Amino acid sequence: MPKSTPHDSVLKHWWCDASTEYAFLGFSYEVTACQSAEQLMEEFRDIRHHFNSRYVRLYGACDREGFYDDIVNAAWENGLGVHALIWFGFNLDDIWIGRRDTLLANLHSNPRAKFVTRVLQFGSEPLFDGVLPHDQLAEQVELAKANLSSLSIPVTVSELAYGYQERGGAQDVLDAIDSINIHMLPFFSQEASTANQSWPLVLTDLQWFIDHGNGKKMYFDENGWPSVTSPSVQPNSPLAVADVHNEQQYYILLDEHCQDLKAVVGGGVGWFAHIYNDNQEPGYGIYDTSGNLKFPFHPRTFC
Repeated sequence: MPKSTPHDSVLKHWWCDASTEYAFLGFSYEVTACQSAEQLMEEFRDIRHHFNSRYVRLYGACDREGFYDDIVNAAWENGLGVHALIWFGFNLDDIWIGRRDTLLANLHSNPRAKFVTRVLQFGSEPLFDGVLPHDQLAEQVELAKANLSSLSIPVTVSELAYGYQERGGAQDVLDAIDSINIHMLPFFSQEASTANQSWPLVLTDLQWFIDHGNGKKMYFDENGWPSVTSPSVQPNSPLAVADVHNEQQYYILLDEHCQDLKAVVGGGVGWFAHIYNDNQEPGYGIYDTSGNLKFPFHPRTFC
């Protein structure tokens, strides 16, 4: 990052072209714990320098005043971009409206926010969870795009293929979003077994987005394989195996198919590891609850 905040005139040319982004991009990072500014700085430094990450994709919500300013500062200081998130939660209430308004206001008021916020997401899985009818979600995307047009921040929805499919395809949402941010969680497939056998499951969902996405850029943002099950993480196949070996094997599988993902329309698929630490979501962390790496993790950032 430059020593001082750039002039808005550079925004149009600030980011690398999305068509050049593929392979490992960074981590999903849950913020429900409302991490301190110091913890964000330390962990974003680790994300950037230990793993060669380019981005942090936020997950969950912290409603503490000024929290996104802390995110922006930690990202700026460590040379990271942020996939920001308007979190709907799971209660089917309207708390997301205040979160939307707060975040949009912050993106305009914090002079550095537009230089670290790569994309604004609506999520997580608003179609699958039935938070809004798909036409209303598409309208929210269009309104946010208009609000952020002067900042050159694109807008998307963080969602499963099945979330679209169960809403008749929700083509209006696919047409509205600027990029396609996909939840790729093959462990939950009714055909799941071991992670190293899951490429056909990945390909099935990916192909659906290729067929319906009109060539838009695609990311796997909530993307991984759990090392343990929990009340909220239960398989839909009796053959699905959750352990550390399979968590590692899933990311090895993505590395082995780097060339295949690079060849996908839109400039290839970039992927995130879900999630940074098991304290954020049991079983999905690259680190365990004590802060130890669960397995060697050096994913490819190019091929």
